Amino acid sequence: MDASQGTGISALPEGCISNVLSFTSPYDACTLSVVSSLFNNAAESDTVWERFLPTDFQSIISRSLDHQSLSASSSSKKQLYFRLCQNPILIDDGKKSFTLDKWTGKKCYMLSARDLTIVWGDTSTYWRWVSDPDSRFKEVAELISVCWLEICGKINTQMLSPAAMYTAYLVFKLTKEAYGLQSHPAKVSVGLAGSESFTRSVFLDVEREQRRGSFNRRGNFGLLASVPNAGSDGGYPKERADGWLEIKLGEFFNKEGKDGELEMSVLELKGGHWKGGLVVQGIEIRPIRE
Repeated sequence: MDASQGTGISALPEGCISNVLSFTSPYDACTLSVVSSLFNNAAESDTVWERFLPTDFQSIISRSLDHQSLSASSSSKKQLYFRLCQNPILIDDGKKSFTLDKWTGKKCYMLSARDLTIVWGDTSTYWRWVSDPDSRFKEVAELISVCWLEICGKINTQMLSPAAMYTAYLVFKLTKEAYGLQSHPAKVSVGLAGSESFTRSVFLDVEREQRRGSFNRRGNFGLLASVPNAGSDGGYPKERADGWLEIKLGEFFNKEGKDGELEMSVLELKGGHWKGGLVVQGIEIRPIRE
């Protein structure tokens, strides 16, 4: 072969490089695109980004109310990919939202409050359904007052990315008049229907940890109910980038080929005391980045 043709990777056809990049990850493809103009062109290929999209992406998009405009306005598979990463789409009559994790391409879902089972949720004495400009959904559920707090959600594991570790979160906020949530921990769980679930105790009151630290520094032990070990998960809500709060419910590994219902729950039943001011947007299920 003529030496002027080169023997390095730059001698490979662009299509060949695109095919190789499609077996990496979105993060790797973006990183390698700065190596050279050849790699940049290869990394822009639909061959690469169609492989990063879920195999059922067209079916998922078809369940969106604006599926036609979404497909028509995306000039490439890369553009469609990043639109799905940056802008959640509402599917299933607006009761779920769907996004992609930017760096892995794995599926993320949020089940709206309307897609959850909330005990007494349709009784106006206890809960009310209101709009919230900060919510991605048409309605959120606002707790007026209950002594029996029970919120459950479920999703078929076939909807999730295979061979992926997921974490479920309750996404919520508190009104200024919130009360009763700091007194007793809630029990949260995640697991397959018919199997043993991962269960732990959490507090839904974001200010409790601050008060706990203040009490402990002053030596005023025993003023609050026992607090679960914070650990790396905290056991307390964390503020999200969108301004809402989230509390971890648990983790779940979605085995490839496994079919079942993933069940998630938030329960606070034992105290028998009244509580209110919890505003539920939904339950989010998103992959853990390796």
